[in-house]
Amino acid sequence: MPKAFKLLYALAVVIFLVAPLVAILPLAFTSSVFLTYPIPEFSTRWFEELATAAVWQRSIVNSLIIGTGATLLATVLGTAASLGLRNRRLPFAGIARTLFLLPMVVPAVVLGVGMQVLFVRLGIASSYLGVIVAHAVVAIPFVVVSVTGALAGIDRRVELAALSLGASPVTVFRRVTLPLAMPGVASGAVLAFATSLDEVVLTLFVAGPNQRTLARQMFSTIRENISPAIAAAAFVFIVGTILVALAMAAMKRRGKSPAPATS
Repeated sequence: MPKAFKLLYALAVVIFLVAPLVAILPLAFTSSVFLTYPIPEFSTRWFEELATAAVWQRSIVNSLIIGTGATLLATVLGTAASLGLRNRRLPFAGIARTLFLLPMVVPAVVLGVGMQVLFVRLGIASSYLGVIVAHAVVAIPFVVVSVTGALAGIDRRVELAALSLGASPVTVFRRVTLPLAMPGVASGAVLAFATSLDEVVLTLFVAGPNQRTLARQMFSTIRENISPAIAAAAFVFIVGTILVALAMAAMKRRGKSPAPATS
C-alpha cells in the first residue's frame, strides 16, 4: 500500500474523530444562549455558570467525591486481584481473570438493573456508597489489566532473592513488588478515575438526586434544555482527559526509564 494512501487514510480517520470536538468546543465560549454558529461574541459566561450555579457546583463536587472513592476502591481490589491471578498454581485462574474483566463487556444497562436490585436489598441504593461501589465495579477491569501488565514485567528472581535474604512476604511486597509495579498501579488508578468521571448509565440506575454527577447533569441538561453550559462542561471533560493521558504517558515513561547506576 503506497505511503501516500496510508497517510491520507490516517488523516481521514483523525479528522473523523476530531471533527465533532472541533465543532462543539468553540461554542463553550459563545455569549449566546443557543448552540449556534456563527458565534456572536466570545465570552466565558458559561464557565462562570459552571463555577457559580448551585446545580453545576454540586455535580462537580459529587463527581470528585464519587470518582475519588471509586478510584481508591478499584485500585485496591484490582491490585489485589492482579497479585492473586499472578499465582500460576491458582486453580481456574483463566476463569477468574475472565470474571474480573466481565464488567468491560457486559452492557451497562444490564449492570445497572442488577445493581439497582442488589443495592435496594443491601440498603445502599441512592447513596454515595452505592454509586462508588457501582463505579468501582466497572473500573476494576482497567486496574486489573494495567497492574497485570506491570507485574508481568517484574523478574520473579528479584522477589525470590529478597525472600532468601530473610524478608517477609509483606516486606517483599512493600519494598520490592509494589515499587516496581507502581507505574501500572498509577495508570490503573488514573483510568479508574476517568471511567468514574465519564459513567452515566450506572449513575442513572443507582444514584439518587443528591448524587447527581457532572456526566449525569450534562445528560439531564441535554434532555431538558440544550445550553452552551454543556459545551463548557464538555470542554472541561476534554481538557481533563488530555491531562489524564499526559499523566499516563509520563508514568509509563518514568517506569521504563533505567535506574541510575550506583557504585
